[in-house]
Amino acid sequence: MSATANILSRLQPLGFRRLAHAHLNLPPAALVEAAVCRKEGVLTDTGALMADTGQFTGRSPKDRFIVRDEKTADSVWWGDINIPFEADKFDQLHQKMVAYLEDKELYVREGYAGAHPASQLRLRIVNELAWHNLFCYNMFLRPEEGADTSWAADFSIICAPGFEADPAVDGTRQKNFAILNFTKKLLLIGGTGYAGEMKKGIFGVLNYLLPHEQNTLPMHCSANIGSHGDAAVFFGLSGTGKTTLSTDPNRHLVGDDEHGWLPGQGGIFNFEGGCYAKVIDLSAEKEPEIWNAIKFGSIVENTRFVPGTRTVDYANKSVTENTRTAYPIDYIPNIAVPSTGPVPNNIFFLTADATGVLPPLSKLDKSHAMYHFLSGYTAKVAGTEMGIVEPQATFSACFGAVFLPLHPTKYAEMLGRQLDEHPVNVWLVNTGWSGGGYGVGSRMKLSCTRALITAALTGQLDDVKFRSHPVFGVQVPGAVPGIPTELLDPRRTWADKEAYDRAANQLAGKFIANFEKYAAAANDEILAGAPVVAQATEAKVKTSELVAA
Repeated sequence: MSATANILSRLQPLGFRRLAHAHLNLPPAALVEAAVCRKEGVLTDTGALMADTGQFTGRSPKDRFIVRDEKTADSVWWGDINIPFEADKFDQLHQKMVAYLEDKELYVREGYAGAHPASQLRLRIVNELAWHNLFCYNMFLRPEEGADTSWAADFSIICAPGFEADPAVDGTRQKNFAILNFTKKLLLIGGTGYAGEMKKGIFGVLNYLLPHEQNTLPMHCSANIGSHGDAAVFFGLSGTGKTTLSTDPNRHLVGDDEHGWLPGQGGIFNFEGGCYAKVIDLSAEKEPEIWNAIKFGSIVENTRFVPGTRTVDYANKSVTENTRTAYPIDYIPNIAVPSTGPVPNNIFFLTADATGVLPPLSKLDKSHAMYHFLSGYTAKVAGTEMGIVEPQATFSACFGAVFLPLHPTKYAEMLGRQLDEHPVNVWLVNTGWSGGGYGVGSRMKLSCTRALITAALTGQLDDVKFRSHPVFGVQVPGAVPGIPTELLDPRRTWADKEAYDRAANQLAGKFIANFEKYAAAANDEILAGAPVVAQATEAKVKTSELVAA
């Protein structure tokens, strides 16, 4: 069988009947060469490939759809996040995409999602762009050399940035789209060059299949393991610090963004084989592991050079603030092999609080943990989504509502069962603003956040006295080694203390208003974690109330 015939046989289940020219599982060097020759990108002075994503420099959530059919009609959480798409329109669009691609030079990739064998998804990906295929090589788990990958895929992706839909005919909102079909096990992506749509599309697939079919909790989180085998999980939306904070030279990285938590003593496992990190203002001093991972085989997206050089200017945000790098996880020196870990000892909820109200670190009991998990409060940071130019307060259930095909309470209940079964410390970490809200205060220093997390991980807070925040009820430590005590009390960092009280009251009100959509399904234990708005207007939060002597 010729090479073309071999590839065609693998793509026939996806509707392909002929191929002009196709490549199967090319190694990184060949993909980099193809990308440069096709003018899809250029090399930087570190050997990384620099590529642009075009009009779309972030995900487009309003153009993400799920086919509504017999399989999904009663299981998917339909609404503004999971927008239904007609099955016949999907079939029509699928046929048009295949016809478009049959005359193109294609790059086909086979890999896995899910490092645990029991929860592994076999993938087949068809790319129009060579650099997108390199992205998939970096981001998904790679089969062992020589392994037979002529499998029937568990899920497939067809990604064609050059193919644009006709909204009036095809049923899309715009020319770009990302459509999941769980019955046909296929993700169609068109009209957008943003590679993250592929990564997040498969995350959405696992967020449906794992809890729905395997009783396994999918998590939008990073994870690492300490030298004593203690695992830590970091929940958070893009821009809150998941990748940066989990990439710790003193701990082994399990993964930077997507994980599963098996029932019982099964522990955690990475979904991916790489990292997709933001690089705006990246420096070797602040993030040496990520800095050193940007080398040949890595990709940098939407960055620009220092004029007259091939050196990336990471401070340049002329294209977007959502500049990123994608690299295989083994480009990080301290990784867990395989990408699995035990039941976590510590869970961190990361929030970039744009109001400057929340403490930089606080401890949560189960009620507050469940409430904050379902709330998923943070600020969307510039560039993460199209149209976001400065931080905007938002609530995203389970710190990733846009990736959840099922109702959020399904995931919250699964987390609650894990907390009942295992003695896990849960922490809320504000990586956002202090001393005032956005435009008045300043962003928390990375070094400070790292020190706070290290203190929690190493048991330095085990004997510290905590005080309850009078509005949010979270437990604030009275002292943390190496951290100024006034920084632990957010009110103390504000010049106008009454302005802090008003801001705390306003934020508490937003929490409660947001939670109304979950209140009917939430039990009394979860509701007990809500902030107390009435106290917010009355309380004058004195430092002595929060900081232990």
